[in-house]
Amino acid sequence: MSAPTAAADRHDVATAHGRIRPWRWVAGAVLALLAARLVAFLITNERFQWDVVAAHLFAPSVLAGLGTTVLLAVLAMAIGLVLGAVLAAAQLSDFGPFRWAATLYVGLFRGIPPLVQLIFWFNLAYLLPEMSIGVPFGPELLSWDTNELITPLTAGVIGLSLVESAYLAEIIRAGVLGIDQGQREAACAMGFTPGQTFFRIVLPQALRVIIPPSGSQFISVLKGTALVSVIAMNDLLHAVQVIYNQTYEIVPMLLVACFWYLAVVTLLTIGQRRLERRVARGHLREVHEGGSA
Repeated sequence: MSAPTAAADRHDVATAHGRIRPWRWVAGAVLALLAARLVAFLITNERFQWDVVAAHLFAPSVLAGLGTTVLLAVLAMAIGLVLGAVLAAAQLSDFGPFRWAATLYVGLFRGIPPLVQLIFWFNLAYLLPEMSIGVPFGPELLSWDTNELITPLTAGVIGLSLVESAYLAEIIRAGVLGIDQGQREAACAMGFTPGQTFFRIVLPQALRVIIPPSGSQFISVLKGTALVSVIAMNDLLHAVQVIYNQTYEIVPMLLVACFWYLAVVTLLTIGQRRLERRVARGHLREVHEGGSA
């Protein structure tokens, strides 16, 4: 065997092995040690009171609070998505007043912390004791007591929806702007109307950009519902607070809340990943054995 052939055999890709990286083994050992210490801490520390956690995990009040949390998150996300789409369209509009108003709205509701907004809407009766419908500068046709209309649920839905609409408007706007202008021009050259161009060309591609951050926003608003506990809304956090204020078992009840938040977020994450794959199904290149695509 000649020298070049022997050298080629030594560097054959089929028989090549990755380099040994000792630091990876060290890092893996450290992580395993930390994980073992954490598990031991969780199991051996009696102050976690896992029996109390198990006893209250499926308590009726806790499950009712969980249902309220999920309902609030769904309502806030649905309303926020509709408002966000309208705001995104306004920001992309050629009409200046629409664009300026939408930009001001997004900046305002993204800039004020959600907790401050929730407290503000819950105390709206201070500024507006009554809400009425009537003829401008004329008689009132209908009127309501603001305190009766703005319940904790109403304030929570309004506050979280307005915050989410501002973030979703930016997500949708970025998704639409991410589509190359040449595709719109090509659709126009083929005789597509603006509506056909948007719904058949732009939107299907924009969804691949919009869905991942929108899913993350849904998870964010689900966790953000914990803020409504400050306005005495019976969400998941408020439900466990009521219990530990009576029993003083603070940590075990917080662990109950953590369990349900993690469970719901995990399910949402799985659903989000499946939806992302479904939307991108026609755009992902499948690599088959043998290297063919």
